[in-house]
Amino acid sequence: MLYLNKSNPSVSSNMKKPRPIDLDFLAIRFPLTAWVSILHRLSGFWVFVLIPSLLWVLDQSLQSPLSFWRLKIFLAQPLYKMLLLSFLAAMCYHTVAGFRHLLMDVGIGSTKTKSTRTAQLTLLVSMILFLGFLYRFSQ
Repeated sequence: MLYLNKSNPSVSSNMKKPRPIDLDFLAIRFPLTAWVSILHRLSGFWVFVLIPSLLWVLDQSLQSPLSFWRLKIFLAQPLYKMLLLSFLAAMCYHTVAGFRHLLMDVGIGSTKTKSTRTAQLTLLVSMILFLGFLYRFSQ
């Protein structure tokens, strides 16, 4: 509990500042490390949401040759290609950011400058990994 100390004017002056009632998250400027952490959570959520659909697709593709060809035609539509690409991008990012978080848990790269560098490296490596998968599967 915070008690006002009259001998310390900085404590009492801080208490008189108006505090925001509603936070405007669009006006707040997050550092890169915060964005990397937020994107890690969002990519994990997206992977979690799409895995049941992809398991259904796998099940359908293994039932018969006819169901495989139906599924192939179904997944050739642009909307479903975008969903698959977004899953691939989320998996690449979530994996690389997960390794970053594991390293930070054991104390590697946990200072402010090193965490900013590892955040930049996370974005770069996940982008290279995604583009590599795109190049490999587009052939």
